Amino acid sequence: MSNIKTAVSIKESLFKEAETLAKKLEISRSKLFAVALENFIRQQENRELFKKINEVHSQAFSPDEESYRKQIRGYHRRFLEDEC
Repeated sequence: MSNIKTAVSIKESLFKEAETLAKKLEISRSKLFAVALENFIRQQENRELFKKINEVHSQAFSPDEESYRKQIRGYHRRFLEDEC
């Protein structure tokens, strides 16, 4: 994969923090910015995925699903009562 050179404007204080961290980690600023951007993109993708998962789980169950859930809860309850 090829690299693309770009320029961004950031606050001087953020630049200084990035410079300090890059030196501490012994990586280039470019690498630090690339890793940070990759992490930010993954974080946003994960948020979208969780949002979709939560939407699916918030939907009502069909009558068949609800009946099955009741059966499973009863099974679990009996199992735990037998264990105690």
